[in-house]
Amino acid sequence: MPVWLRAVAQHPPADPTGVNQVLTRRSTLHEYAAMASRVRQAAVLVLFGGGPADDAAAPGGLPADADVLLTQRAATLRQHSGQVAFPGGGVEAGDDGPIATALREAQEETGLEPAGVQPLAVLPKIFVPVSGFDVTPVVAYWRTPGRVGVVSVAEATRVVRVPLAHLLDPANRFVVRHPRGYMGPAFAVDGMLVWGFTAGVLAGLLAVSGWEREWDHHDVRDLQASLAAVGMTL
Repeated sequence: MPVWLRAVAQHPPADPTGVNQVLTRRSTLHEYAAMASRVRQAAVLVLFGGGPADDAAAPGGLPADADVLLTQRAATLRQHSGQVAFPGGGVEAGDDGPIATALREAQEETGLEPAGVQPLAVLPKIFVPVSGFDVTPVVAYWRTPGRVGVVSVAEATRVVRVPLAHLLDPANRFVVRHPRGYMGPAFAVDGMLVWGFTAGVLAGLLAVSGWEREWDHHDVRDLQASLAAVGMTL
């Protein structure tokens, strides 16, 4: 793997700021019992792209063209409608583990060619209580990038390669507060608000990457107002 990705591949996501509730969200026996008919296994693809060579002048060697693949879910979907997400979805009977699930779903959603993807790490499951999914993030490197885009407007409205430089810019980072009390990291990039599960995983990986710049984790903003600022809704 590229040297600039080693820390992300070899170290578990971390929360040095104490504002990332996502990383510690694990399903409990009580939750499983209460949601037995709904709990499903899922996997998402955290796909990093960028040149294989380090940039010696950049923190952690991060190349200038480094990015991550994100989608914006269709507003008509029943769960997490309109939210920014990693490509991914529920496990199906023929899937041979979370890597296979993540790659299959990414191909179905974005047209990604799985042969060009190098899986690097399978992270611990994170429980998403709103939808009842136990989600396994799969970190990967896009060794041979190809064309991607919206395959089905019923699934997604955007497929975007977001530059990591934009995610790392302290001006684009803050914490959001949900009306129900949830607080967590967020990113305002490319006309989108990245929050919740996706932002939590990204923030956790950036914290161990060696690329991160200091940002104001005391800057807490209302989630609904932050969504409205980029034309999104809760």
